[in-house]
Amino acid sequence: GLVAWCVEQQPDLVVVGPDNTLELGIADRLNAVDIPCFGPTRAAAQIEWSKAFMKDLAFQAGIPTAAYGRFTNLAEAEAFIGGMAAPIVVKADGLALGKGVLICQSKDEALAAARDMLSGALFGKAGAEIVVEEFLQGFEVSYFALVDGETVVPLASAQDHKRAFDGDKGPNTGGMGAISPAPHFDAELEQRVLTDIMQPLARTLVNKDRAYRGVVFAGLMIQD
Repeated sequence: GLVAWCVEQQPDLVVVGPDNTLELGIADRLNAVDIPCFGPTRAAAQIEWSKAFMKDLAFQAGIPTAAYGRFTNLAEAEAFIGGMAAPIVVKADGLALGKGVLICQSKDEALAAARDMLSGALFGKAGAEIVVEEFLQGFEVSYFALVDGETVVPLASAQDHKRAFDGDKGPNTGGMGAISPAPHFDAELEQRVLTDIMQPLARTLVNKDRAYRGVVFAGLMIQD
């Protein structure tokens, strides 16, 4: 329907916002009918709509990332969780409106989260695969850059407030406001993010024939 509307209206440029629309391949479809689209192809956008894919990509590209495992089998997930220390982070692989990450304060809580996700009870098909990873202590930074193949142009940082209740005691939400630039995110740290994260990410996607064009949003945890 979106493509048909664009064919009729012939916009000069389509700017795609929602990640689920990118997962559906809107950029591919628009490119096929010669309508300029600011947004990555479905294959490139997998870094957003699959947390498991992004974790593997980070590992392959040498991008610093928390230790993790990815699972579709509950028994394997339970065994992995059994060897971890709490807190433990359990993530639904697919899109869940920004709410697919649970920070579990005990192994029992993590086991319950894994069961609920893999059974489909918590996030439906988005939880058909899960990522279990170590908890990193620090401050969160969202970083944005324009990417066109291997070209990376920095935009801005922000700090997003996601966990409900005072003292970050509640569950993750889809976001409850942000400030930009992020506090404590100085020029030196920005250069490290560009050198160690953004540029290797763009280069690796090109090497995998998934060249990214659009805005890359990186959710970072800066360890104290």
